Amino acid sequence: MLILDTCALVFDSLDPVRLSTKAATAIAQAEDVGALACCDISLWEIAMLVSKGRLDPGTDAQKYIQLVLAARNIKVLPITPEIAARSAQPDFCPHGDPADRIIAASTILHRSKLVSSDQKLATVAGLHIVW
Repeated sequence: MLILDTCALVFDSLDPVRLSTKAATAIAQAEDVGALACCDISLWEIAMLVSKGRLDPGTDAQKYIQLVLAARNIKVLPITPEIAARSAQPDFCPHGDPADRIIAASTILHRSKLVSSDQKLATVAGLHIVW
């Protein structure tokens, strides 16, 4: 499974040239085998970006999110008790953003790779980033 962080979802859907070649290739390969996923917190982040006017997908947040997920058949991963606990451990991740901590914990616990340009996440032990 390949997990896309919030920025990767947005870049892939609205501005794919912002993805690295390696990230775009990994996304295409994972899509071919039905192995793309995102964390449920990313849906909330996207809705917040739209509501604050920081992202204009040309439609409302709900429709945009539905289109993004359907376009590549992206599975949405829920926050589990294990993910919540891991993401809250003080020494788990240097990132202060709770959403990024949840995304990192989800990726590790699902034994997946993460498409992300976030350099702060590169220091998380056991997290494999594609960019």
